[in-house]
Amino acid sequence: MRRLVGKPLFGLGRLVATPRALELLTTAQCRPMRLLQRHQCGDWGELCPADKAANDQALLNGGRVLSLYRVDDIRLYVITEAVNDATGQRDSTCILLPSEY
Repeated sequence: MRRLVGKPLFGLGRLVATPRALELLTTAQCRPMRLLQRHQCGDWGELCPADKAANDQALLNGGRVLSLYRVDDIRLYVITEAVNDATGQRDSTCILLPSEY
């Protein structure tokens, strides 16, 4: 799927992060919004090709969207929920460590 740099592909909903993820981001002096922007614009980070393809499909069918980034050599997930059938929107996006998933 071709993406335009900086063009949001989907809504993030409410933004949340686990305490451990926030601690890592703070220690690494990495702004959470930078990861969220990459995620929202279709830069899925270090996902395998099959997971990237699943994200591309999720943009079409409203499924869950997952990205994987490294911060100070520690992996972080950014996960946006599937579209809520009642509202037609994605309710939230969470930044967390893989062990917290």
